[in-house]
Amino acid sequence: MNAAPLCAVRVVVFAALSATVASTELRAATRDVTGRDIAAACASCHRDNAAPDAAIPPLGRDAAAIARQMRDFRNGTRPSTVMQQLAKGYTDAEIAAAAAYLAGRPASAPLKKPPA
Repeated sequence: MNAAPLCAVRVVVFAALSATVASTELRAATRDVTGRDIAAACASCHRDNAAPDAAIPPLGRDAAAIARQMRDFRNGTRPSTVMQQLAKGYTDAEIAAAAAYLAGRPASAPLKKPPA
């Protein structure tokens, strides 16, 4: 039996699997960058060292709560003078990415992006 056709099949299967893994990794990396960028915008007003009852509270660490609050602002079910307008600019995917980024960062990690 000629091993060349079997080898060619293995190469094609390996290439297809590699492309799937690479695209999954790329999507995950892109989602993390998007989440970080949106979270950095949030940090313009929300400070980690703010008191929980401050007029502008610190950002939370619970992804589900952050996403729910942002959707509530966007939908108008949670009143706010500023957040309703800001939240309208984000899709569900962007809200989820920012919430996941905020929930996954270490407590000591700054939100601000380093200067380019």
